[in-house]
Amino acid sequence: MTSGSPVPYPIGMPGMPWSAADKAAWLGRQRIQRSYAAEVVTPLEARVPAQAELFQYGVLDYARFGLATYPLYALRSRTWKPNHPVVVVTGGVHGYETSGVQGALHWIEHDFDGHAGDVNVLVLPCVSPWGYETINRWNPEALDPNRQFNPGSLVAESTLAMACVSAHCERVDLHVDLHETTDTDNSEFGPAKAARDGVPFDRHAIPDGFYVVADSQRPAPEFQRALIDAVRRVTHIAEADENGLIIGAKLQQAGVIHLDKRQLGLCGGMTDALFVTTTEVYPDSPAASPALCNEAQVAAVNAAIRHLLQSVQASR
Repeated sequence: MTSGSPVPYPIGMPGMPWSAADKAAWLGRQRIQRSYAAEVVTPLEARVPAQAELFQYGVLDYARFGLATYPLYALRSRTWKPNHPVVVVTGGVHGYETSGVQGALHWIEHDFDGHAGDVNVLVLPCVSPWGYETINRWNPEALDPNRQFNPGSLVAESTLAMACVSAHCERVDLHVDLHETTDTDNSEFGPAKAARDGVPFDRHAIPDGFYVVADSQRPAPEFQRALIDAVRRVTHIAEADENGLIIGAKLQQAGVIHLDKRQLGLCGGMTDALFVTTTEVYPDSPAASPALCNEAQVAAVNAAIRHLLQSVQASR
């Protein structure tokens, strides 16, 4: 990690947090680059698994910004069995992280029914649809939804997702949050955040490969290792940098770092699940492809459920 003077950014004054006018200027630069309706909603509606039901859990109304209204969708097990473990899968909290969304859709289509007899499942495949369309980390208010999963949050993407999980799950045993780490974290989103906050940009080396982020308060090392072992069959695992770090956090074991998810307001901190992880796929590798990234996400979710079921069986 290196830090120094603020990286030049075309909005705001160096060293000064953004004003409302600066945020409006940033929003004015954003452009729709793909379709949430065509790439997420239509295939979701067309491929509802036999053991699932699709429902709308909220609406993101951005009329005050002159933007579209986005309906939010989730799937849950059609037959919810009180004595079964509960699995939550979230994708697209950061809309620009494509396999977080498409990997969730792929898992829904090909793997949902295969687990329906053993676990109750709730999937929110695209928490941030405007971010998906504009290939953006933030929402239109220049706020990161993945820092707003906490009580009192005013970010609709986060509050609606939390409300959905709370309404449908009396408890959660496993939560897998699907993400990517991309080269644009250094070229665009990191500098934008530093400019927004009026601070120097701390640059981290982008990890080349897959890794997971465990909750430092619930690390579950054997669980995290099971995911790494499964994804290793699909794609390469990220190694630490010269300081033994991945994105500034100490490597705990191969492909695993810890963050305090609740303290940071991360999506993975919104439940009391014993097993919780954030997947991080690297789509910019020369060896990667969209299909491979989706496959890595699917492998992680399936490995997580297998570990959960093995743990339940061992405890009986």
